[in-house]
Amino acid sequence: MTAPVVSSDPADHPRNFGSDNWAGAHPEVMAALVEANVGHTPAYGGDPWTAHFHEVMRGHFGPDAQAFPVFNGTGANVLALQSALPRWAAVITAVSAHINYDETGAPEKVGGLKIIGAPTVDGKLTPDIIADAVIGRGSEHNAQPLAVSIAQSTEWGTTYTPEEIRAIAEAAHDQGMILHIDGSRLGNAAAFLGTGLGELTTDVGVDILSLGGTKNGLLGAEAVVVLNPEIGQGMRFLRKMNLQLSSKMRFLSAQLNALYDGELWRTSANHANDMAVHLADRLAEVAADNRVPGLSVVQAVEANVVFVRMPAEVAARTRQRFAFADWPLQPNVVRLMCAFDTTPEDVDALVSAIVGE
Repeated sequence: MTAPVVSSDPADHPRNFGSDNWAGAHPEVMAALVEANVGHTPAYGGDPWTAHFHEVMRGHFGPDAQAFPVFNGTGANVLALQSALPRWAAVITAVSAHINYDETGAPEKVGGLKIIGAPTVDGKLTPDIIADAVIGRGSEHNAQPLAVSIAQSTEWGTTYTPEEIRAIAEAAHDQGMILHIDGSRLGNAAAFLGTGLGELTTDVGVDILSLGGTKNGLLGAEAVVVLNPEIGQGMRFLRKMNLQLSSKMRFLSAQLNALYDGELWRTSANHANDMAVHLADRLAEVAADNRVPGLSVVQAVEANVVFVRMPAEVAARTRQRFAFADWPLQPNVVRLMCAFDTTPEDVDALVSAIVGE
């Protein structure tokens, strides 16, 4: 037997803080995949796992919810917005939002939609910010603002309360716009706020949702969930056209069922959030004792991410043991992400590396 090309020894792949999508798949998700790997079943969503997934989604989001498994988050965002909007539409979002900053222009280049990035303090839109971003309404020289997109949680790790989302939905609807949520970390937000998934979406006027999975322990599966039955009628065709229709869809649906048919989504998100709080608390202690001059946690933790102002020489030393990302939206700030499998020992080891122990 030849040796494997890549080592399967966990010691050769230590846990890091680069992103929650660096983590592997949750063991319960892997078990669900193995269980689904049996015999033959109809392709393209005609299988019983996908049928069950539709029921699971209606349980979370209401009887009118229509769910469509897809491969990845960028695909979900592009597909959701494209299915709900005409080609002349513009989408108002935070300037730091993933659809504006981190998707290589996919909503514009693939979706054919203009993105309007509005400045925010903490990654969160407000009705007033949205009103200021609505320009060119009715002019043939301007893309028409027909949607608002918010991320939950945001790229800054902040969360919208149900009341804040309802206010945004009402402001959007009053101006003839729909509300989309990029919910790649919706589970983390709901866990922090102590709500259900529907309380942050259907119940407060959201029209369409990109539902995350990969960042909360799936191997690679997300979904678009249409909440407003008056939009999204083209989803059946656009999913194929946008390269997001899986032939062996049972393997996407089996993963999503493992996460959302029960409490695994909340358990995993709660754990990741708790590890972020533990990390922030430890770093706050280090900063208070001035053990690392110039080190500070830049904002309160509301999800599974900690933003830290870290001197460059400290970051360079720490990266000899741990991976993490510089945050391009603010100088000398790094992003430390926790995942479903982050342990207290991982956190303590990172803090020791930052301190130089």
